[in-house]
Amino acid sequence: MAGANDPERAAQAFTVASTALAAGFEVSLWLTSEASYFALPGKAESFQLPHSAPLHELRDAILAGGRITLCTQCAARRNLQPKDLISGIEIRGSASFVEEIMAEETTSLVY
Repeated sequence: MAGANDPERAAQAFTVASTALAAGFEVSLWLTSEASYFALPGKAESFQLPHSAPLHELRDAILAGGRITLCTQCAARRNLQPKDLISGIEIRGSASFVEEIMAEETTSLVY
């Protein structure tokens, strides 16, 4: 997932996830690569993209009704620890990701 280095792609991921949630779908958003920093307090709040909903509002909506996960390796490469993260965001690894995408009820995957 893109981070602040690619703002349109980053905002699109949060927008699609929050829209799916609002439509009644189960949502699990995984933060990888530079998007890892959006798991930290203040990072989404400082993100700006014209004509886009505020990223922190989209993140909070996803957290309220879905799940946000930070990739274990991505967190480790950036020295991010669970205590550093926004409440509700978990660090989990690739086995958890595979388990989610292979679940029988999973009908869509956007990566």
